[in-house]
Amino acid sequence: QVHLVESGGGLVQAGGSLRLSCTMSGRTSGTFAMSWFRQAPGKEREFVAVYYWSTGNTFRANSVKDRFTISRDGAENTMYLQMNNLKPEDTAVYYCATRNTPSDDFIASRSDKYDYWGQGTQVTVSS
Repeated sequence: QVHLVESGGGLVQAGGSLRLSCTMSGRTSGTFAMSWFRQAPGKEREFVAVYYWSTGNTFRANSVKDRFTISRDGAENTMYLQMNNLKPEDTAVYYCATRNTPSDDFIASRSDKYDYWGQGTQVTVSS
């Protein structure tokens, strides 16, 4: 089992920044990819970014790739999402998730392909 805990969400004005954290514990040695997804009220869960644990490669959704950066602190088993120039449409609950099976970016962007999920952290961007 893998346990994921997100933190860092909050209320910010448009144009502001937030940094989300996701700390992983438990049987983490088999982790292949760690991702951020988000879900706004009434909408489907949406892929944001993925970090491939062993290679350090990343992939971000087009809607965020110029504003969000995904990174990792390997020593702490923690993944970060630095979010800059936030927009009201970024308002959502942000979830981290891990996947053990190797895959490409297409598979990694599908929420149904993940093994473990955190409880989510709310991000609200006011206009």
